[in-house]
Amino acid sequence: MTAIVGLVRKNRVHLGADSAGVSGLQLTVRADRKVYRTGPYVMGFTSSFRMGQLLHYAFQPPQPTGDLHGFMVTTWADAVRNCLKEGGWARKDSEQEMAGTFLVGVEGRLFVVCDDYQVGEPADGYAAVGCGDDLALGALHATAHLGMTPRARLTAALAAAEHHSAGVTGPYSYASTPKP
Repeated sequence: MTAIVGLVRKNRVHLGADSAGVSGLQLTVRADRKVYRTGPYVMGFTSSFRMGQLLHYAFQPPQPTGDLHGFMVTTWADAVRNCLKEGGWARKDSEQEMAGTFLVGVEGRLFVVCDDYQVGEPADGYAAVGCGDDLALGALHATAHLGMTPRARLTAALAAAEHHSAGVTGPYSYASTPKP
């Protein structure tokens, strides 16, 4: 279910999301957004609305310090793990903790957090997660040098995913990190 897209431009991270809630062959257009800003962070989730609700309303993200990637991999990821455990959402399989997948932007950098809490940073300056991710990535790549605004590129990526994936539908929502 879903397509969450993100890109970096002029030291800001911009995210966009669809509104699909999918269970089997049932599609519900959700009013609750999959992207939002929390302090200096912008986040967009896939996997589970419960996980996204915990990240949005229960997670108290720590302020970034020092080496940003190292901070995200350790301090920040540990805080997310604790929030999801306390909220009853984190899973364990063969003693390995698992969560969901989401995008995070902070201090002009975009990160992809995978279900094993791995934190990656795309070298291209854009990323997508969810069932429409490959379609959205193609659109983000194709629009990279066209001089489009971040919102226009995100919309093009979400529209491509919606057109070709049964798990993606509008309306779209957007969120960005604060201006530096």
